[in-house]
Amino acid sequence: MRKRRLALKLIASGALVKTLAETPVLAADIVRSSAFGVKGDGTTNDRMRLQAAIDASVDKTLVIDGRCRIDAKGLDLRSGSRVRFEPGASIKLLAHNTPFYQIIRIWDVTNVVLENAALDGSKELNAATPKRRDEGYGMGISIAGSTNVTVRSAVTTACWGDGVYIANSYRSPHVPPEDIRLIEHRASDCRRQGVSIISGRNITLERCTWQNIAGTAPSAGLDIEPNSNRDVLENIRVVDPVTRNCKIGILVFLAEIPGPLAKHVDITISGHRDEGSSDNAFSVSGLDTKGFVVKGRVESRSPTWIDSRLASVENVDYDKRGPTIVVTGLRLIR
Repeated sequence: MRKRRLALKLIASGALVKTLAETPVLAADIVRSSAFGVKGDGTTNDRMRLQAAIDASVDKTLVIDGRCRIDAKGLDLRSGSRVRFEPGASIKLLAHNTPFYQIIRIWDVTNVVLENAALDGSKELNAATPKRRDEGYGMGISIAGSTNVTVRSAVTTACWGDGVYIANSYRSPHVPPEDIRLIEHRASDCRRQGVSIISGRNITLERCTWQNIAGTAPSAGLDIEPNSNRDVLENIRVVDPVTRNCKIGILVFLAEIPGPLAKHVDITISGHRDEGSSDNAFSVSGLDTKGFVVKGRVESRSPTWIDSRLASVENVDYDKRGPTIVVTGLRLIR
């Protein structure tokens, strides 16, 4: 009988159990992209073949080979998708003219693992019209309304917008993503952010590096920025991140979260290392509660900021009735 791979979580007692990404994969459960005619030759548009491979490999492991090129319509992972890139494998967008794309979408699905993805947004090939050049909605990986998602060792480069974007469902705007793990992600040369967290519950980012982010505001390594009162920021954990040569290392901007629904913001950043951010290593700003309830805590523990400006945690545009801002164990290196 074929063994089933179960996606288990840490239970309340604290006992450690295996996640889907850590469970051994049987050879019979592996599907190779080449079996679906994917060329991976660095020239052919492989999008439709890759999508067929994704659709046919649910509950198995799809292994992507070669240097794949796709158009800007992007790819959709399914519930139960497990996709792994072989060493040297990649997906790069063909020449395009849109600032709105997602190379890989993980929308309204459950139990997904994406490993070793190398994604290139081809910023240098984007012929977006001048009137739209300030828009930054071209994403490497877009996660919306999904649950139990692990993205491990992904590299996202030259995206028109963000390397990774995490937000509420686009079908049901009140449904946040939950139980999302982004492990050892690297983003570089993106125009807007390395990662944006718009909304989410139980989101963990571990040992990620975001560097050389510039081109359109706010140009942050990590931007935690709700779009509306429907969004949540609950149990957001950022562990040992590195931000390098960004405009802002880590930005928490809360202008849009106040509203009729009372909000409790819970964000903890530990071991943040920032190197050379031009404006701020760490900024919490933009909040006016307008009489609504926005409580909680935004904390940075034991950060090291090298050749960076100080944190902007006492901005005049931050309502002190909002979440408490705490920085402890700060180490500054000039």
